[in-house]
Amino acid sequence: MTGIRRPARRSVSAPRRQLLFSVLATAGALLAGATAVPALAAAADYPSKPIRLVVPYPPGGATDVIGRTLAQHLSSALGQQVVVDNRAGAAGNIGAELVAKAPADGYTLLMGALTSHAINAALYKSRVSYDIEKSFAPVAIVGTVPLVFVVNPGVKASSLPQLIALAKSTPGTITFASAGNGSPQHLAGEMFKRMAGVDMLHVPYKGSGPAMTDLIGGQVLSMVETVPAAQSYVKGGKIRALAVTTSERVTALPDVPTTSEAGLKDFEVNSMFGIVAPAGTPAPVVERLNAELKKILAEPDVKASLLKQGAIATWTTPAQTQARIKSELAKWTAVIREAGVKPE
Repeated sequence: MTGIRRPARRSVSAPRRQLLFSVLATAGALLAGATAVPALAAAADYPSKPIRLVVPYPPGGATDVIGRTLAQHLSSALGQQVVVDNRAGAAGNIGAELVAKAPADGYTLLMGALTSHAINAALYKSRVSYDIEKSFAPVAIVGTVPLVFVVNPGVKASSLPQLIALAKSTPGTITFASAGNGSPQHLAGEMFKRMAGVDMLHVPYKGSGPAMTDLIGGQVLSMVETVPAAQSYVKGGKIRALAVTTSERVTALPDVPTTSEAGLKDFEVNSMFGIVAPAGTPAPVVERLNAELKKILAEPDVKASLLKQGAIATWTTPAQTQARIKSELAKWTAVIREAGVKPE
C-alpha cells in the first residue's frame, strides 16, 4: 500500500528569519515600553498622596524617634504627609515583611535597623520570609549608633589590651552580658572573642536595661553596649569604658580610644539605621527620596535630634547603601557560623 506523501517542509530563508526576529524584538520593546510608561509617569508625579513610613518596632525607641524626625522633615520637603506606622513584632520582621510585599510605588517605606535586619536574615533564615538583599530597593543609610566596650569598675582592666590579657589568663571566666541572643551586642562580643583570641562566657538578658543593671552590680563583668545606653553610667563612674567600636572617636565619649587605637585593628561595629523601599520601586522615586534625605540630614537641628538618640547623622547613596547591607550580612553570617550561634 502506497503511503500518503506529505509536502516537504520549506525552510525559512536567512533574510526572512532575520526579518521575523526583528519584528519580534520590536514588539517586545514596544510592550516593555508600554509597561514602563505608566511607571515613569507615576514617578514624575511622585508623590501625589501621603507616604507610609513603617517602623518595625514599638513607639519610643531609637528607630521610632529617628523615623519620626525624618518623616516630619520629609513631609515638608515632598509636599505630602509622611505618616509613621509602627508595626512591631518578631524582632522587626513583621514590619519589614509588610514593606517587602507592598506595591513598589514609593508610597510604603521601611525605617529599618539595618544591622538587626541583617543579623535576623543570617540567624533566623527559616523565620524570615524576605531577602534582605533582594526584597528591597535601598534608599539611604540615615544614622549609625556606635558601641563601646565597658566593664564593671572592679575588673582589673583599664584598657582593652588589659581586658584581653585578663581574659587570656583566665579562660572562660570573664563574663560578657548582652541585650539577648543574636543581638548586635551579643554578636559584637562574639566577634571580639574571635579577633582577640579569647574565651569569654556570654550571659544573655532580655534587653539592655537588665544587662546594664547587672553589670553595674557586678553580677557580670563586661559588655559591648551602645553608647547611648552606656554613656551616662560611664560619666557617673558606675562602669568603665575601654574603647569605642568606630573608626573615629565618639563625641559623647571623647576621651575613650577607638578599638584601632587600643590595638584591635579592623574591629568596627555600629548599628545602622536606614530607609528602604520595596524592590522594583522606580529609580526616579528612589533618587528623589535620597536627594531630599541628603539635604535633611545636613540640617543642624536634625543632626542634634539624632544625636540625642545616640545616632550620628549619616547619608549614603542607594548604591552605597546596598553595598553596606551586603557587607553587614556577610560579616554577621561569618560571625554566627564561626561562633556557632544558634537561634532561640
